Amino acid sequence: NLLQLKLWNKYRVSNIPSLIFIDACTGKVVCRNGLLVIRDDPEGLEFPWGPKPFSEVVAGPLLRNNGQTLDSSALEGSHVGVYFSAHWCPPCRSLTRVLVESYRKIKESGQKFEILFVSADRSEDSFKQYFSEMPWVAVPYADEARRSRLNRLYGIQGIPTLIVLDPKGEVITRQGRVEVLNDVECREFPWHPKPVLELTDSNAVQLNEGPCLVLFVDSEDDGESEAAKQLIQPIAEKIIAKYKAKEEEA
Repeated sequence: NLLQLKLWNKYRVSNIPSLIFIDACTGKVVCRNGLLVIRDDPEGLEFPWGPKPFSEVVAGPLLRNNGQTLDSSALEGSHVGVYFSAHWCPPCRSLTRVLVESYRKIKESGQKFEILFVSADRSEDSFKQYFSEMPWVAVPYADEARRSRLNRLYGIQGIPTLIVLDPKGEVITRQGRVEVLNDVECREFPWHPKPVLELTDSNAVQLNEGPCLVLFVDSEDDGESEAAKQLIQPIAEKIIAKYKAKEEEA
């Protein structure tokens, strides 16, 4: 059914069951993780479950792996990577190893950057073991409600996911994982999305997340590849601007 397919594509549904709440007046997504909402708020006390600011959702104490605590207000004024990950997940562990180096490079370059680990581990012990490898901060494992609210806020459908926020708490990119793997030297930090990307092993995951135009060129001829990029760059920019005006993801 074409209509069903359009709805799957529009709301980027990649697994089922999936429950998405929308505002009937504007058609905008209110919450992607409706299943978490009805689990966390069965009485509907937080209805209509609209997105809250990051600073409000994250509010409370955060941990360092040496046992120190600090208040979430310490994140203000920094770029923040919200890192959804778990020790039981092999792609998470391999991303963490790269991310530790990226974090160190960005901090050493003098930029204000912090990473917030939101655990999907299956036990406190597993969380502690995994977190011991991380030089950044985490939401306490015992604070399941806050971890769940952050999952709801960003509609997390799989791990590892790294969401990069600007100092005001607005999303720069949901593709932090791809950016970190593509830019090991962190030259492009904070990784504002590019309209046109060269297809690589690490960013191919984006082909699953919505309609994509893939242009094949003769890779032996660098001139051809650059000319092709110049051709599609203005088209891509126009499409992105159109979606941005509607406050939707392109």
